[in-house]
Amino acid sequence: MGSLLVETGLITEDQLAEALATQVSTGRPIGRVLIDQGLISESDLVRSLAKQVGLEFVDLTERVIDATVASLIPEGLARRYQALPISWDEDVLVVAMADPSNVLAVDDIRALTGAQVRCVVATSAQIRETIDRFHRLDSEVDDLASQAADELSDNDELANVSAVVEDAPIVKFVNLLITQAVADRASDIHVEPAERDLRIRFRIDGVLHEVMRSPKAIQAGVISRLKVMSDINIAERRIPQDGRMSLTVGGKPIDLRVATLPTVHGEKVVMRILDKNQALLSLQDQGFLPDTLERYERS
Repeated sequence: MGSLLVETGLITEDQLAEALATQVSTGRPIGRVLIDQGLISESDLVRSLAKQVGLEFVDLTERVIDATVASLIPEGLARRYQALPISWDEDVLVVAMADPSNVLAVDDIRALTGAQVRCVVATSAQIRETIDRFHRLDSEVDDLASQAADELSDNDELANVSAVVEDAPIVKFVNLLITQAVADRASDIHVEPAERDLRIRFRIDGVLHEVMRSPKAIQAGVISRLKVMSDINIAERRIPQDGRMSLTVGGKPIDLRVATLPTVHGEKVVMRILDKNQALLSLQDQGFLPDTLERYERS
């Protein structure tokens, strides 16, 4: 491993020799010694390990992961094995792992999913962060469902709905939903009532990804909360309506254009996310051919 890091120019021979001496005196793995000394990052180490064993390294911050794929293994198992399904390659399940040499983990995932498994390598930190991102709403949804079941029903009075939309569980759920969409770089959030549940989908890079299916009991509260935030009339449920809201998410000002549409199972809400800090492209950056750009500027 040390020689590979030297070959790739990440460390020098002298730095490797010093790290090896520290390894002998402390008994720590050479990779951990180099990270602790600030010579390489965890990403550098894992990328080199992947190259050494002939596996693909993936940067999970740059991957769009469908929630339905990520949820193929339970959260507890994902955390125990530091493993996360990230995509399908035809009939083969691609799983990001911090330790792809863990044969027991691969066998358990194969048995659980009934699919052939292909391992790729990612840093343990990125795997933990991605698991957190996909599962952080779960406990909120469970708590919210039990409370909403007592407080809301499809036939609730408007006054009751108005009171519930200010309750902490509803507010926190909606805030987490928007925060996750921004973190996932989604352009749209779709909140879609179904017969037995409430489906949440994000549009990422033009493709709709199902994020979760939440209990039907929270539907009225969530949709009413979004309408209140968007200055939309919550008493009107029979016609389409439009509104907007401005928020700060992760220190960035965000605009959301909100549209509601009546459906058989309740009002559907679609929110378009607009980043106020996103710079507009100049004409030169929009792909015009030079002669076309020149003619446009003359006109």
